[in-house]
Amino acid sequence: MRRVTQDSIEAVIARVREVYARWRRDTPVSQMRADWDALFDVPVDADVEPVAAGNVSCHWIRPVGTRRDAVIVYLHGGGYRVGSVASHRDLMARLATAAGVQVLGVDYRLAPEHPLPAAIEDSVAVLDWLDRIGFPPERTAVAGDSAGGGLAVSAILSRLKDGKPRPAAAYLMSAWTDLTASGQSYTERAELDPIHQRHLMLAMAQGALGPGSAAEDPRWSPLRASRDLVGRLPPTLLQVGERETLVSDTVDFAMRAQAEGALVQFEIWPGMIHVFQQFAGELPQAEEAIAAGGRFIARHLAPAKAD
Repeated sequence: MRRVTQDSIEAVIARVREVYARWRRDTPVSQMRADWDALFDVPVDADVEPVAAGNVSCHWIRPVGTRRDAVIVYLHGGGYRVGSVASHRDLMARLATAAGVQVLGVDYRLAPEHPLPAAIEDSVAVLDWLDRIGFPPERTAVAGDSAGGGLAVSAILSRLKDGKPRPAAAYLMSAWTDLTASGQSYTERAELDPIHQRHLMLAMAQGALGPGSAAEDPRWSPLRASRDLVGRLPPTLLQVGERETLVSDTVDFAMRAQAEGALVQFEIWPGMIHVFQQFAGELPQAEEAIAAGGRFIARHLAPAKAD
């Protein structure tokens, strides 16, 4: 594994902090979204094509040479409030190349205009749409980061609860699986994490939930989902940075799933921060992590169709 220099990681942290520092209580959410998209606005080596998956806005991300008979559904992070296909286009293109499979990026509805469970409903609708247009579960994978990582699990569990088949695999980065932020790492790693402290995560959760909704609800805190459902998850790879308060969201979820017989594994990446994979142009570990995620997905998808 190539090592990242301390200067590189600190430069990334400074860029993220600079964006957060511009936001105040009265900053319009539209400005926050524009700022977040701009942070990751880089050219990508892929065809990008908008598509309506039923009523949900999506984009196909298709680097040259990627499979068209299979798909990775990508659910972006951003605390259910910011983030979009635009902010994650580079990460999706890199994952598509690593897996050799086209990606369908989902612009699910965001809070506060559309509080949870809107994002879950949209994600499930996209998976249902893919079924209808000819992408069977064995040729479908789901990936996501942060809120999108938790959302990926929530969408899969929602479909399982309704008696629908699971996808072939899932790849989750810094997944937010417990909106109560109650894991031990929120205190044990508070000094290590340069950005995502527990009070911030609780504020994000409050902003994502509608009136009368509880953060403990297993629909959007899948760490608290029933044992039966968690045990039926597809093969899943979770990655998290060592310097994250959200480490417990990954480790506790993975350990619970493993205890119920699910093929779930996790990796803690030394020295890395929240969703470090978004900085693959600057951090070699990010490239390596995405490559590992791509290989994991490719290994579990059904082989390409014969001509």
